[in-house]
Formats: sequence, structure tokens, C-alpha cells
Amino acid sequence: MYDEHYGLTGRPFQLTPDPKFWFETATHRKAMAYLGYGLAQGEGFIVITGDIGAGKTTLVGHLMDTIDHQRLNAIRLVSTAIEADDLLRIVATELKVDPARLTKAELLTAIERGLHAVARTGKRTLLIVDEAQALPISALEELRMLSNFQAGGHALLQIVLLGQPEFRDRLHGSDRLEQLRQRVIAIHHLDPMEADEVSEYLAHRLSVVGWTGNPDFADDAFAAFYAGSAGVPRRLNMLAGRVMLHAAIEDLTVIDAAVVRAVQRDLEGDLPTIATDTKGARATEGATDRQAAPAAVPTSAPLDPAIVDRIADLEARVELQDEALRRVLTLLVDWVESDTDKPDYSPIRGVAAWHDAA
Repeated sequence: MYDEHYGLTGRPFQLTPDPKFWFETATHRKAMAYLGYGLAQGEGFIVITGDIGAGKTTLVGHLMDTIDHQRLNAIRLVSTAIEADDLLRIVATELKVDPARLTKAELLTAIERGLHAVARTGKRTLLIVDEAQALPISALEELRMLSNFQAGGHALLQIVLLGQPEFRDRLHGSDRLEQLRQRVIAIHHLDPMEADEVSEYLAHRLSVVGWTGNPDFADDAFAAFYAGSAGVPRRLNMLAGRVMLHAAIEDLTVIDAAVVRAVQRDLEGDLPTIATDTKGARATEGATDRQAAPAAVPTSAPLDPAIVDRIADLEARVELQDEALRRVLTLLVDWVESDTDKPDYSPIRGVAAWHDAA
């Protein structure tokens, strides 16, 4: 691995978001300003959008590291098309409320009691929902209803919604979300970093893991990094990681534009080759008296940046899901081995089916 080759203490360009690598580009500085303003208001919704790989999850991680946990009870939820009822049950669970066997009316009452219990400790509850574009409108409406809970004229719950650009379009374009729109007090879209920010971004991430100048970077390398990533942080991480690996294999001490462009060509060519082979195999399997159609994507065709982003996003999600699954399995083992009475989770959709299948 290149980290060992260059004496680094970790991987500076890993795809999994890690707040310790936080780097404040101009657009992230604005996002933090909007978040700070919104949190100071103590009510309503704060909306942050950005393309895949723009750094939304890293932004949330940095926010979680900087907020005053003595004053805020932060709940973080990554949505995956969660239906309204299930969303309420998840929020209830995070508030230490057992949602089993509760009707919707009882569930809302229990959530309000849970929010009051948090408020009595001197804290306000902050709900952070990532991947908000996956939520159905019914779930967004439930979130709006939760934002109405008050005590002494002050909101008990404030909500941060993070999503891809289509969520912003949906928010502005749906008549059903008019009431939610009226409760949005701050909104910001994360843009790609500027060309002049690339060198500082790379140097910062490398410095976090003990980089002392080996390998060095020629001045023309940074323009090539920007051209190959369009300033999107995750895409830049993917390219930089491959460049570092190539440099380690070739035992390079200096990385210049020619090296970056060569790696970029390899990166663009890897996946189209797989796509060509797959399409060719399917065509051969379906052929009868005709010849198989040629592959639609030639080996030399550049990979669509959107596909690169989507693959990187999926890889990051898989890592997060693996980590979450390990935590859930640990909790399940502790729960099964304990002597406490087991609650009935059958009203939660999917749990009973999973239990039967297991």
C-alpha cells in the first residue's frame, strides 16, 4: 500500500467520509455559516444540498464534532426511502421511547414526551437527516409535523435535511411541500471546490497522516488533478488515491501532470472495459442466427463522471452499512444473551419478516 511506502500513518484519500480530514473550502465555509445561523435560530429546517461526493456527509461529521453536546441532543439518520410510520418509530427509538404496539397517535404523543424529557435536561433536540431526496413526501410531512412541537414558545425539535440537488428541486416544485418550505430558515448548495483550492486540499489531507514532502508535487500536477476531478472532493480523492498508488509502485518521488493524466486515463478505462465484456457476453448468449451486436461503449471511451461518482458513493455506503450491521449484530447478541424481558417488535414493518426468515 502507498501509505506504507511513503511512511504515512493512514490513507489520506479514503472514500469513506472522515471528519478528521475536514478541509474548509469556500463553499463549505458558507455551509457552516448557514448552519451556524440556522442553529442559532433554534427552530425550523436547515437544508444543505450537493452533488454526489460534494462533501455533505463530511460536513455533518464536522458539525457533530463542533456543536455543544451539552446544549444539543443530536440524532443522525441516513434515510433509505423510509416510509412515514417507520421514520416516526426510528425517531422515537432515538428518544429512548419504545415504539412497540403504539398507534400513530400514541407514537406522536410518545415522541412529544421524549422531546420534553430532553428539554428538561437543558438540551434541544437536533435531527439530522442525510439522503433526504430518498424520503417520500409523506415522511417529509411527518417531519414537518414534528417540528411543530413546542414548549414555552420554543421549538423542541430542529431538523437539518441533507440531499442531492434533486431534493432542492423537489422542495421548490411540489405544492404538497409548501408548508415545509415556509419553515426553511437557511438553505445552501455545496459547489465543487475552486481550482486554486486543490493544492491546499491535497496537502491538508496528506499532512493529517504525517506527510513530510515525499512524494513531492510539481506545480502543474494540481491543474491536472482539478481537470480530472472537476473539483468534486470524492472524485478528487479517488484520483489522488490512484495516483499515490501508481507513484508507490513506480517508486516516484515527484508527481507531475503527466503522471496524473496517465492515471486518469487508466481510471477512465478500467470500468468501460468491464462494461464492454459484460455486454458482449450477453449479446453472445442471446444470439441465434445473427451475430452479436458490438459493445456500445468502446474500451477507449472515457467514463461518465456521474458513473464514477455513483460507484464511489456506493462503495462508501457499503462500508457504512457494514459498520452499522456489525453494531446491530453486537447489540442483538447482547440482547439475546441478556435476562431482560424481550419487547414485541412485530408492529415494526420488516422486523417480523426478518425474524421468521432467520
